[in-house]
Amino acid sequence: MTSDLPYKRLMKRDFIKMHGLGNDFVIIDGRITPFQHTPAKLIAMANRRRGIGCDQFMILLPPQSPEADLYMDMYNADASVVRACGNATRCVASLLFQETGRDTAIIETISGLLRVWKDGDDVAVDFGPPRLEWQQIPTAHAVDTLHVDLKAEGLVDACCVNVGNPHAVFFVKDAEAINLSQVGPILEHNPLFPDRCNIEAVQILPGNIMRMRVWERGTGITEACGSGACATLVAAVRRGLSERRATIRLDGGDLTVEWRTDDHVILIGSYFEAYRGTFDECDYEE
Repeated sequence: MTSDLPYKRLMKRDFIKMHGLGNDFVIIDGRITPFQHTPAKLIAMANRRRGIGCDQFMILLPPQSPEADLYMDMYNADASVVRACGNATRCVASLLFQETGRDTAIIETISGLLRVWKDGDDVAVDFGPPRLEWQQIPTAHAVDTLHVDLKAEGLVDACCVNVGNPHAVFFVKDAEAINLSQVGPILEHNPLFPDRCNIEAVQILPGNIMRMRVWERGTGITEACGSGACATLVAAVRRGLSERRATIRLDGGDLTVEWRTDDHVILIGSYFEAYRGTFDECDYEE
């Protein structure tokens, strides 16, 4: 007896699910077998009820630079391109350390080369110098990036910093009181930001600690954002609110950030592998 069902070619693909302080990723190794993806496929896979579920995708590719160990292609849950992701970089670095047996590596991204190394049980990422000029954020016109006339309910006077991604950091009395789900998308899509923007609400706490909540462009509220933590420290130092090394307290836990005297911004934090699995690529075809 023959089946009336059409034959469906199976295309099994391995993936690793990891997170940095709850900011979670689907990591796919495309260095040997390329991963053919479309925006619709990524969006379907990111769905937390009908797909694997994630904040971002990390697709590992052969490096373009002879200095790098691999190239990391990054996408948000809405399939938009990510230019930097500190939490994912730490996760991918941990996989590289397992693979190579080394405790240092260089990861290539659309924003350049990131040097990573083991720091005890954690991983450190060198983001290089922050970009502070309005053309580097970028903004649609010239602004003083230290004090940007930008406001939404509960948020005023942004400090804009680009650490791979554009960020608008707002210092507030109570970060928990900000309705980030309401003001986040409004500010992300403000005409001032041609590439959209990540939004941080930050409260200065005793003991050289800053409480940060984040709205990530293309994803929404996430439990942690590595580049956002870096932008927060840089903004706080520029405003005279923090020392050059501090703890950034996020919904998912703590990160350590240092803006060194050589102008490089260093992010230090944990990583976690949740599980490994396979999916059928055909399930996500349009």
